Amino acid sequence: MTAQRNIMLIIVTVACILLIRLFSIQIIDESYKITAVNNAFRYDVEYPARGIIYDRNGKILVENITAYDIMITPRDLGNVDTAELCTVFQLSTEEVRNIFRGLGKNRDYRAFTFLKQITPEKYALFRERADRFQGFYSVVRTMRTYPRDIGGNVLGYIQEVDTSVINRDSYYRSGDYVGVSGIEESYETVLRGKKGISIYLRDSRNRIVEPYENGRFDTAAVPGRDIISSIDGDLQEYVQTLMRNKLGSVVAIEPSTGEVLALVSSPTFNPAMLSGPDRQQNYSVMVADPTKPMFNRAIMSPQPPGSTFKLVNGLIGLDEGTLTPATTCYCGGHYPYGRGVACHGHSSPVNFVRSIMVSCNTYYCYAFRNILENKKYLSPDSALTVWRDKVLRFGFARQLGIDLPNEKTGIVASKNLYDKYYGINRWNPLSIISLAIGQGEIGATTLQMANMAALIANRGFYYIPHIVKTVGAGENIAPEYYDRQYSGIDEKYFEYTVEGMHMATTGAEGTAWRARVPDIEVCGKTGTAQNPHGRNHSVFVCFAPKNDPKIAIAAFVENSGAGGSYAAPIASLVLEKYLKGKVTRTDLEQYILNMKLVEQ
Repeated sequence: MTAQRNIMLIIVTVACILLIRLFSIQIIDESYKITAVNNAFRYDVEYPARGIIYDRNGKILVENITAYDIMITPRDLGNVDTAELCTVFQLSTEEVRNIFRGLGKNRDYRAFTFLKQITPEKYALFRERADRFQGFYSVVRTMRTYPRDIGGNVLGYIQEVDTSVINRDSYYRSGDYVGVSGIEESYETVLRGKKGISIYLRDSRNRIVEPYENGRFDTAAVPGRDIISSIDGDLQEYVQTLMRNKLGSVVAIEPSTGEVLALVSSPTFNPAMLSGPDRQQNYSVMVADPTKPMFNRAIMSPQPPGSTFKLVNGLIGLDEGTLTPATTCYCGGHYPYGRGVACHGHSSPVNFVRSIMVSCNTYYCYAFRNILENKKYLSPDSALTVWRDKVLRFGFARQLGIDLPNEKTGIVASKNLYDKYYGINRWNPLSIISLAIGQGEIGATTLQMANMAALIANRGFYYIPHIVKTVGAGENIAPEYYDRQYSGIDEKYFEYTVEGMHMATTGAEGTAWRARVPDIEVCGKTGTAQNPHGRNHSVFVCFAPKNDPKIAIAAFVENSGAGGSYAAPIASLVLEKYLKGKVTRTDLEQYILNMKLVEQ
């Protein structure tokens, strides 16, 4: 009997809970009523202003202007004067008819978008004649606008949401906009704000009578938060100018913080082209462009780093003890073993510092082979695994974690890769000697190369590169951007590397002589990345000043030749512009501006 009483007690308790909940929903909870009988209401969404994006100096990069969506409530439509609509909105008769055909037999109270993002001028005409357009009303929106034609791949753009976005995030409804690239995508939840809503009551004739419950259930829109980016707008604009009519990318980083000062992918696009009523048409043109202006080469295009990678191999050799600063090598114009690696003419022999200055291929073939044949490891494949782990600590073959979408990892060869290609125990250091000079099975993005330059400038550590300084009213960004990332290489070895880079720009045989800047101690390293599909790519990394680095740069110019001829001058002009505020080498600047490697 006790068990039966307990069961009955449970049943009664559950029934009471259900009855109380049903009473609360149907009698007390007005919000249920609003949803259940929504034909009696009209819901007007108030869209928040999207957050403004500034550069590091407080200059606006992205802001908003007021625009309007013209809406139709099908059930409220009266007799529409098509000619009048055409006049007000500058549409053809056929365009208007097509829009109404889209309505079909839809005659309920769900709002239908007639036109999107019309200008205030057109909206003013609509308001003057609004009494002639029964069933039409407007919704205030904002539209992105750009004071300067810079940073398309950095800033990104917004577009109307599709079904996949709506299914992924319940915040969005059809007709909303969302960031789809750049800062707009990475910081979407910060920039978008929060929508508000106003609820109006209809009478028996479906006319709007008054705010429901005097607006008790209305909510106000909350504007998006502003963002202070790390980008220097003037520097970004200057780099874009230098890279005009060229394929490639340039990244500049502040070594002491990891803040990205400029990130240019060329060709780029004007972000204003992807805002407003012509967005879709412009988007289609850019997607069809064979130079791919919407493809962010700086973070999405891993390429061989060429001789700039000798800096990494040299530091690993010093750390492993297979190389010393005093180690010398005679170069007769090529590395004489295996398939051989050619080298350009320079004085010989060279020690470690001079090997960087003259960029001796032979020196680094010996250095790399000694790393892999280090007797403290059981075999070259074991040594390769150790070498690869140390390379990864420089930020290669993985995402660095920049706060931009679609960053690629790049590649650094592994034991497994060679075992698969050659067969287990069927390869040796001579089989992969091209890794010594940054060729072969290795690919790095321009961002990764700039980060390597920043690491060397800091003598052994870097901060994760990032594109945003603060959010809202001084709110800090993610904490990982403030943490030092160490290479694990002893700081003392970096001084020799830095000296070699300095001599590359100042020495009589320095390969980076074109990167010299009056009154600034520039440290740089040239590279020429082999290209099986055409002319070689020009690569250059640098930082300055030597002992108090303020900027680190990587420049990658496709199909242009040697690093000292193209990438080095571009990077040095960027460096001078940033540190001096102006460029004094106007002849060099004009030479770069006149260089046309591709039509844009």
